[in-house]
Amino acid sequence: MRQKDNGGHVRQEDGNVNNSPPPTLPNLPSRRTPNFPSDPLQILRPDSSESRRAQLSEPSRGRKGASLAAVAMTKPQQQSPPSTTATTTTSPPPPPSTPPPASSSSSLAKLPLRLHSLASSSRSLLAALRRSPVTTLVAAFFLLALFMYGEDVRTLAELSIDDYLYPDADFYNVSALPPLLLPPPTCDLSRGRWVFDNTSLPAYREKECTFLTKQVSCLANGRPDDLWQYWRWQPNNCSLPTFDARRFMEKMRGKRMMFVGDSLNRNQWESLVCLVQPILSKGRKKIVKRGSFNIFYAKEYRATLEFYWAPFLVESNSDNPNFHHIDQRIISPERIESHAKNWKDVDYLIFNTYIWWMNNEDIKVRRPNSTSWSEHDEMPRIETYGRVFKTWSTWLEQNVDPASTSVFFMTISPLHNSPAQWGNPNGIKCVKETLPVLNYTKPLDLNHDMRMYDLVAKVAKNMKNVPVSLIDITRMSDYRKDAHTSLYSIRQGKLLTPEQKADPQKYADCIHWCLPGVPDVWNQILYTRILSKSSPPSPHPPLPPQ
Repeated sequence: MRQKDNGGHVRQEDGNVNNSPPPTLPNLPSRRTPNFPSDPLQILRPDSSESRRAQLSEPSRGRKGASLAAVAMTKPQQQSPPSTTATTTTSPPPPPSTPPPASSSSSLAKLPLRLHSLASSSRSLLAALRRSPVTTLVAAFFLLALFMYGEDVRTLAELSIDDYLYPDADFYNVSALPPLLLPPPTCDLSRGRWVFDNTSLPAYREKECTFLTKQVSCLANGRPDDLWQYWRWQPNNCSLPTFDARRFMEKMRGKRMMFVGDSLNRNQWESLVCLVQPILSKGRKKIVKRGSFNIFYAKEYRATLEFYWAPFLVESNSDNPNFHHIDQRIISPERIESHAKNWKDVDYLIFNTYIWWMNNEDIKVRRPNSTSWSEHDEMPRIETYGRVFKTWSTWLEQNVDPASTSVFFMTISPLHNSPAQWGNPNGIKCVKETLPVLNYTKPLDLNHDMRMYDLVAKVAKNMKNVPVSLIDITRMSDYRKDAHTSLYSIRQGKLLTPEQKADPQKYADCIHWCLPGVPDVWNQILYTRILSKSSPPSPHPPLPPQ
């Protein structure tokens, strides 16, 4: 049966309008020709034309709006017809209309005259076209191209205007902050304990992050407790720096970060979006969802935080993020290019793949040179996993420049389906769990396939040219039986019904995590690892505002 992915791919945007004036600059900067990336997803129209015109006419745009309008109105204008709302005075009779003071709105009020002039020119052009068949043919091709690619043309024009109206965020003076105390390289961040902390946590409030999907919004979905939000990870032999969104976004200025993998990597991507979005101006941040891409634009920093759906990393019959066959997953272990072409020129790549492998011991594998997914064989899971990582690592070695791109891999995120493993034999999966596993003396046995864990670690260790940094989240997450979405999630895009909640063995989701929650700590470790590395040069062109 075809099932819709539980990710709830619902477009979300920050719908608030920024009514505060932008920073006033003494002079408009000299214009440079932007280097637009070849990826069409990097040139997405930010606003409708109507919205853009409304923004241009806002008085809050101040002198910058007036200057921009003045640039557009350099030619002499005809006087406008008499105004029906003009007031009479005792001064000598005025001309048909008295020009208002120079301002953005008054200049733009003359746009109808410009359009009238343009219409007159168009009539002259049409007359010339009738006299010249060759010119008519050329014009026809031009109009056809404009019809087919008009959206891109308008987008480029709006991007240019956007540069004037919305300057980049001022560079944050990171040196003015207290020194960042990073843990020593020898400290194992994956070994530690969970400490209750209701002073500094949660890192953000669920209701304040409008970008969260329903799948992970547990409080909004009716979860009665909120204790899972107040646990801080404390490594054994060092301290984990607090996530500083401004410091992180300065590191990300003009760069791209992409999470590649399954819905657990999307879970972590949503967490990161919520961690950074409070410092971004309203109207200057948004999410665009298109195909396998979820892209968060931080316009002031010309940076993107992206998620790319590829649950097996290689090609499969489950590559549609919205619809796929859960019980008939088939992969092509040696085919990766249709996904990997989208990973080029990304500054930070964060991969994962595990949970989709755990349905069966054997994996359906498409035969080489086959023309249909129905032509497949079955192979042992670990053997197929090894083939996939050979393909993946080979692509990295051949296509990634380690001087400009950093690669990370997230280890296993656990399932909590067997409560007897943490001493609750009468429990049902993770349902009604409200506390982490505490006072433990040894690792939990949650039936992970540690062969897959070890295989990834070996591949990362043997990379020759492109370092792959493993971020070990497995053991710390093992103890968080309390933090899953459980019965407070969605299934096929809808909240669970009372009948479904009455059958937790079937419907409780003990895979994904409530937000804010455990993935925030994963990102805290990712943040630490990124800031611990020397900043590589970024040869990629600056991203245009989206």
